[in-house]
Amino acid sequence: MIKLLTEGPLKRGYRTNVWTTKRIAQLISEEFGVSYHPNHIGRLMFRLEWSNQKPAKRATERNTEEIERWTHDEWPNVKKKPKH
Repeated sequence: MIKLLTEGPLKRGYRTNVWTTKRIAQLISEEFGVSYHPNHIGRLMFRLEWSNQKPAKRATERNTEEIERWTHDEWPNVKKKPKH
């Protein structure tokens, strides 16, 4: 089972490289002929010591260096200053 999961969902024809509980349930059904409800998959994955993780929602065009530069150089000029 772990080998199948580590191969990734792209190898199985999915468009994204994210395992969902629905996809894992389908994998188990196809490979082993056993049906699980997607809500139960989390408990099975926990037993295999796999944790559920959400991918970070970040733009693929994200420029980390430019963000750091802006935060350091520009943000201090933009943010509100306390009134004395």
